[in-house]
Amino acid sequence: MRLILLRHGETLWNAEKRLQGHDNSPLSPRGIEQARAIVPRLGALSPARVVTSDLGRVRQTAEIVGHADAPSDDRLRELDMGEWTGLRKDVLIAEKAELYNAWRAGRYTPAGGETWDGFVSRITSALSDWLYAGQGDLLAIVHSGVVRAACFGFLGLKPAHLLPVTPGHLTILDFEDVRDTAPPRLEAYNLGEFAPDMDVAD
Repeated sequence: MRLILLRHGETLWNAEKRLQGHDNSPLSPRGIEQARAIVPRLGALSPARVVTSDLGRVRQTAEIVGHADAPSDDRLRELDMGEWTGLRKDVLIAEKAELYNAWRAGRYTPAGGETWDGFVSRITSALSDWLYAGQGDLLAIVHSGVVRAACFGFLGLKPAHLLPVTPGHLTILDFEDVRDTAPPRLEAYNLGEFAPDMDVAD
């Protein structure tokens, strides 16, 4: 059984390098293009089931890729970034580089934000519930932080060691048996139709 994770297309805030968290911003023209471009690959993968985050940028992506009627789960929202929500990545790096790097590695929580450990627990619990709930491959249309949390929770890959997740790209985990204690295999990471963006905002 595969868990296919699709990050939503680029948003207007992504283009401005702003952290979004639980706030929302619509897809940019490039984000719409990214979502449209991934449709043939999703068709080839042919997931049996689909679930999405409930945030608007993900629901917009789901509609573009042909899954407007997919159920949503608020547990699959992005990490709550607290007082950093809406701030620009370049400004944070310029003014608080040490704290930004610690946050990106899961070791720092901005005021009012969600801890990395709590986030990982929320995401792995939600995805496990959906994997257990049916048969066949599951497509989850989500956020970059959700992809990193899944890679850490299921594979033990630390967030500081993962490249940024490009909007409109896929990460695929292959579970031989979702009820088995053996970790899944990482089948693909950052797979898509555009060149990976190494400076994309989370």
